[in-house]
Amino acid sequence: RWCGLGILGLGLAMRMAGSHFNYQYVDALSFLPSLVGIVLMTTGFPTLRWAGPAIAFLIFMYPLPGFLHLRLLAPLQRLATVASTYALQTIGIEAYSDGNTIHIDEIALGVIDQCSGLRMLTIFLALAVAITLVRTGPWWEQLIIVSSAIPISLIVNITRITVTGILHLTVGTQVADAVFHDFAGWVMMPMALGLLYLEIYVLSQLFVEEQESDMPFAFGPQVAPRKPATGA
Repeated sequence: RWCGLGILGLGLAMRMAGSHFNYQYVDALSFLPSLVGIVLMTTGFPTLRWAGPAIAFLIFMYPLPGFLHLRLLAPLQRLATVASTYALQTIGIEAYSDGNTIHIDEIALGVIDQCSGLRMLTIFLALAVAITLVRTGPWWEQLIIVSSAIPISLIVNITRITVTGILHLTVGTQVADAVFHDFAGWVMMPMALGLLYLEIYVLSQLFVEEQESDMPFAFGPQVAPRKPATGA
């Protein structure tokens, strides 16, 4: 398909413009239209329809643009601080927040940029999209699964900060810091997978697929229709 040549030309133009004007994100992003153009030129639309979801999934290998990262970082950081403080107060721990710092007795737990959950949000979003690519289901179920990546990432990150605050009071700062920086990073992904699995299970139990029947409306026990009697 010669239209692939035009798409490939668009990708090369993005590459040249990004290199010339030092727009690194545009430079890197030029890979995707170039790949689409090559697929169209060599194999045509049937292969592009088959490989399109995998090509589109490659968008997750890029970091968020700088302006979007700055717009989301501060609100997520503040949300993690307030929600974690409320969770600690709910379980009976005296805590209050001052800016992006949680004060627990004499302990000051700072919710820094790495604790905002923004990076985990992109990972969980990629995970949810990957699940929808390998499972079958109606489009609205797939949309719910992808959209749930946002609350799941927030819940997991808030749980991480809350558990860290509890560990500071119970086992000490050294163990809490080790869990927060090392062990919690390993636990967050299985926890997110478990929540996604639970969500998929609930969705599968809420709705039952309709089965075809010869009778459009049936009330009460269904009785098979009698065969007409044959004459002598």
